Amino acid sequence: MIEIAPSILSADFAQLGDHVRAAAAGGATLLHVDVMDGHFVPNISIGPPVVASLRKATELPLDVHLMIENPDQYIPAFADAGADWISVHQEACVHLHRTLGLIRSHNLNVGVVINPSTPVGTLEDVLDMVDHVLVMSVNPGFGGQKFIPMALDKVRKLVVARADRRLNFRIEIDGGIIADNIADVARAGVEIFVAGNSVYGKGDPAENVRHLRKLATEATLQRV
Repeated sequence: MIEIAPSILSADFAQLGDHVRAAAAGGATLLHVDVMDGHFVPNISIGPPVVASLRKATELPLDVHLMIENPDQYIPAFADAGADWISVHQEACVHLHRTLGLIRSHNLNVGVVINPSTPVGTLEDVLDMVDHVLVMSVNPGFGGQKFIPMALDKVRKLVVARADRRLNFRIEIDGGIIADNIADVARAGVEIFVAGNSVYGKGDPAENVRHLRKLATEATLQRV
C-alpha cells in the first residue's frame, strides 16, 4: 500500500489544523512529525506539546521522527502526547536494540532511520525488531533539500534483505520527494513517502497529495 506522509515541518504553523485537514482530504494516511533538537541536527523544531495538539486535530496516525540525541529520554513523553509511530536514528542510539525495545514497550509502531552516509548493513541485527525503516534521502535538519540519488541503492538493498529474511517491515523515505522523482523512488521499492515542500510549498495541499499518490501508485505497477 502506497502512503503519502505530509511533513508538517513545511506547513504553516499558524494554519496547522487547516493544513492537516487539507492533506487528509487529499488522501494522506499518515502525518510525519520531525522533531529536531539543535544537537543531532542543526535545527530546532517541536516537542511533545505540538504532538499533543496535533493529536486533538486529527485522527491520522502521527509518524514522529526523532532527530535528537538521547531519544530514550523523550520517547515516553512523545508516546503520552499521542504519537502512533516513533522512529529513531541508528546514528543517535548507543544501544539501538534497547531503544527500539523501549518504543515497542509503549505499544507503538517501531521505526529505525539511517542517514545518507550510513550503510544498510548497520541495521542487520535489528531488522526483525522494526515495523518500518526510514531511509533519509537528504542530510537531516532542514526541509527543501535536493534528493540524494544513492538513497535508492539503500532502498533496493532493504527490499532484498526483507525478502531473503522473510521479514515484514515497510520502507519509508524522507527528503527531496517531488513529482519528478517519486515514480523512480516507488519503483525502487518505497511504500511510504514523506513529502514536505511538494505538499505545502505551493498550490492546494489536497491536490498535491492526490497527485503524488497517483504517480507513486502507478509506478509500483511497473516494479520488476
